[in-house]
Amino acid sequence: MGQVERAGTLVGVGVGPGAPDLLTLRAARAIEGARVLAYPTLAGAPSFARSIAAGFIREGVEEVAIDIPMIPAREPAQAAYDTGALRIAAHLEAGRDVVCLCEGDPMFYGSFMYLQARLAGRFAVEVVPGVTSVSAAAAVAGLPLGAREGRIAVLPATLPDEALAEGLRAHETVALMKLGRHFPRVRTLLDGLGLTGRATYVERATLAGEVVRPLAEAPAEAPYFSLILVTKDADPWL
Repeated sequence: MGQVERAGTLVGVGVGPGAPDLLTLRAARAIEGARVLAYPTLAGAPSFARSIAAGFIREGVEEVAIDIPMIPAREPAQAAYDTGALRIAAHLEAGRDVVCLCEGDPMFYGSFMYLQARLAGRFAVEVVPGVTSVSAAAAVAGLPLGAREGRIAVLPATLPDEALAEGLRAHETVALMKLGRHFPRVRTLLDGLGLTGRATYVERATLAGEVVRPLAEAPAEAPYFSLILVTKDADPWL
């Protein structure tokens, strides 16, 4: 058996918020050229990242699905990333590049960063940025994220009320992500701060079934792919 001349490169590719035509040209080229393709799945469900990229995946590519448990405890997810990193490392050690798909942008709350942390010390890593859910939500809602000296914050709804309130008070625009089971609590907080009228609810931005509504008209429950944009300036672009 011949000796492997070089190790493979781990390539993190952002596939954007959902619409396949929002993939960048660089992302499309990386996916089309992939010999080995890795991607996350959530609790055994089909991979959303793969579904976005499906039209660019060539026949015969070897696929590495990394199943991530959807539970509050961190240890099972960390174990899943450990196992996924070992499977990817085997390909990299054999000299095969691995293209890892990531919803949105790999470096913006992306699953890719957990694989990068485990593999970057041993292998070369490249990152192809993608359109974030925040950018997509602002686009479909027609809401500028920042203008002039306006301050912008992205806050996970998993933070305690005090931290969320502090961030909301200190910034002109705030994107509240990771709503899920925290959605009722966040709605109550925004109402108490007098910000419900400045809040827009966006669900499944750029996808079929997209929902864009004032927060006061939002559904009772928020799915995983949803967020709230709070714009405190009435007309920040004027």
